[in-house]
Amino acid sequence: MNNELVIDVAPNEVSIALLEDKQLVELNREKGSNKFSVGDIYLGRVRKIMPGLNAAFVDVGYERDAFLHYLDLGPQFRSLSEYIGIALSGESVPVLDKFKCLPDINKNGKITEVLKQGQTILVQVAKEPISTKGPRISSEISIAGRNIVLMPFYNKVSISQKIKSREERDRLKRLIMSIKPKNYGVIIRTVAKNLRVAVLDAELKELVDKWERAFESISTAQPPKLVIGELSRTTAILRDLLNSTFHNIYINDVDTFNETRHYITSIAPEREGIVKLYKGRVPVFEQFGVEKQIKSLFGRTVTIRSGAYLIIEHTEALHVIDVNSGNRAKKNNDQETNALEVNMIAAEEIARQLRLRDMGGIIVVDFIDMHSQENRHKVFEYMKQCMAADRTKHNILPLSKFGLMQITRQRVRPEMTIEVTESCPTCNGTGKIGPSVLIVEDIENQLQYHVKHSESFIITIKLHPFVAAYYTKGLFSRQLKWWFKYKRFIKVKSLLSMGVTEFKFVDKLGEPL
Repeated sequence: MNNELVIDVAPNEVSIALLEDKQLVELNREKGSNKFSVGDIYLGRVRKIMPGLNAAFVDVGYERDAFLHYLDLGPQFRSLSEYIGIALSGESVPVLDKFKCLPDINKNGKITEVLKQGQTILVQVAKEPISTKGPRISSEISIAGRNIVLMPFYNKVSISQKIKSREERDRLKRLIMSIKPKNYGVIIRTVAKNLRVAVLDAELKELVDKWERAFESISTAQPPKLVIGELSRTTAILRDLLNSTFHNIYINDVDTFNETRHYITSIAPEREGIVKLYKGRVPVFEQFGVEKQIKSLFGRTVTIRSGAYLIIEHTEALHVIDVNSGNRAKKNNDQETNALEVNMIAAEEIARQLRLRDMGGIIVVDFIDMHSQENRHKVFEYMKQCMAADRTKHNILPLSKFGLMQITRQRVRPEMTIEVTESCPTCNGTGKIGPSVLIVEDIENQLQYHVKHSESFIITIKLHPFVAAYYTKGLFSRQLKWWFKYKRFIKVKSLLSMGVTEFKFVDKLGEPL
């Protein structure tokens, strides 16, 4: 499999597209002002105790208080709370491996037994703010690295279940136990398989140092305050995904390019060459076919091969996906065979859509009815196989007798929604479109105005490719005639993302005129 990452850096947003064999499978958009990402560690203050929910609301700086359930405190909450108390008092913070941990809290205890209103606690974002809800937080702190995850106040060593070899699991556990400081727990990730102790030891020391540095100036901190920030979305994706199947990472921004290359050099020096700076004139998403795939994949109706299609509906409570055979029903095969083939094809696309849109919560899939229990089982097993590459925790139930499959998928951040329908700029969506030939006159009139009132020698017009071709084709094109008429360089830039009757004038810096 050939994996590629395409990163589009805009002034207020970074868009990251993951392509597998040129197919878009994940899309992340990170606002420049985005806060409260999963993994961020905050110093918060308890605002309200809710005994009926056995939970508390904590102020971490978001407009709505974060939600902390008793079960998310973690068994070592008393030790964490004691350690934070020492750090806030201004006393010398003891090194964690010399700190005496307190007994675990009662697994079936009450929130009022361990928390009080106004108390300062250390928490980590487990789910980003979604809809009208604030962040979901936890006091089971973990600091993720490339090969291991560090968990302060724990002494256990856990190993990824994807490492199947008993010998390798025993080897890794022995290595970590021999180098791990006291009062630190470690989760060994899948990519640590076959790594030498020197690599794991260096990363472990780096994560421990990151934890200890966070407490150097915490005594003067006033909650709410960010204590340890998660990596940017770009580097977090690379940390979790980078492997031998990655061939290229294209970035259209110099600063992000340098940051990413530096990160790749630190974790895999031999892969530095895969990071490439994109300098083309065409937007990077259009150059690599991402924009076109976004337009075709984020609508209510998603076409899949063989004439079948999906209808995807989103509600507050759950997501519903309906599988339709389309013109596949005209095939000569019998109904049961047709249904099985369409359902198998649909399972692939559904698994892709869940990752792409980052759909979480409850998903109900209405497959085409099949009478054979064996065929229903085949679809169930194939869906599990298709979703094996999904890093998000999920659970899949077999098809019911009504042909419905229920899937739960962990929701940790808002669903990716992109509006792909376009309103007609002429009629403002009333359903009628005026004469499209008038666009030529509109462009000419606005061009005359900008030439008269703008001092810029270079003026760029952004147009749909069909309209752009009208101005650029031919030996004596209309674009060339503009040069002789206005004595200005009028650039014509074609963009698939523009509507057929839409156009924009920008100066040489890309600013709208």
